[in-house]
Amino acid sequence: MADDAQLDAKIRLQIYETMTKINLADERVRGLLMSGKIMIVYYSPRGQECIPAAVAAAMEPDDYTVTTYRGMHDSIASGAPLGEILAEMMGKATGTSKGKGGPMHLSDPNSGLMVTTGIVGGGIPIANGVALASQLKGLDRVTVCYFGDGATNIGAFHEALNLAAVWDLPIVFVCQNNEYGEYTPRLDSQRVEHISERAASYGMPGVTVDGNDPDATYRVATEAVRRARAGLGPTLIEAKTYRFRGHSRTDPGRYRPEGELERWKQRDPIDLLGAQLAEAGVLGEDEQRALREQIQTEVDASAERAAQAPVPTLEEIKAYVYAP
Repeated sequence: MADDAQLDAKIRLQIYETMTKINLADERVRGLLMSGKIMIVYYSPRGQECIPAAVAAAMEPDDYTVTTYRGMHDSIASGAPLGEILAEMMGKATGTSKGKGGPMHLSDPNSGLMVTTGIVGGGIPIANGVALASQLKGLDRVTVCYFGDGATNIGAFHEALNLAAVWDLPIVFVCQNNEYGEYTPRLDSQRVEHISERAASYGMPGVTVDGNDPDATYRVATEAVRRARAGLGPTLIEAKTYRFRGHSRTDPGRYRPEGELERWKQRDPIDLLGAQLAEAGVLGEDEQRALREQIQTEVDASAERAAQAPVPTLEEIKAYVYAP
């Protein structure tokens, strides 16, 4: 039991540290945007930090991640180097894709971050391909595919989940349900109460979890990853959450009902887990402040290196784009 308790504390600390890193990186990027120091298209993941942090804690280092344009949190949780992520977002040569992908196409195969797509739901069938490659090669690797609730209405979602079930692919589909498809409330575009109910149509398990609860999300992800790795096929996880910012940095979010944002902020996953860790004597308030300062130093240094990095030269434009 002591070993289990220590393991639980270690995992919760890992999740808390990852969430904090995501939060501070997001604040830094938004600060650069608001000050006019960078000009990029950016979709803040604020409020959704818990999901990839908890899911990543249930994965192995060699596993794969596929995500979408609101995916900086997923990229950081996958283990992609923060400095290279920020450099890529700024279009610098030291970025994960040499500055050619930008913020909506982050990719770092070295850390298992295979694809980030700017097309709603576009990464879902690609994730099937990654999982199929693992299956055919006999690799003990699971693919986790993240997408939003709006993506569950497009054809690629239904086709990909059906095929993944038919082929028993080692994949976990994670819907980060923040209740809005851009500006549209979810229930204005679909009639299922829980997106996880759709899994039954494909003959795979579907589960809804509180995406702001690290413990619950980790437990659900652990079981889904275990099933996939054991050759038992895919799982659809609906992780319910809420984005604290607008759809993009130019969206004030005035379409949201009065008081809705404030209610969700009371369930900030970082604050909730921080309070639990302090109460359990695992990480006190002073230690949390020290950890935050340590991560802030890392984020600031990474952002500064990215800002000082060179842009790709004209000679480099064709590299990795056109075959010789």
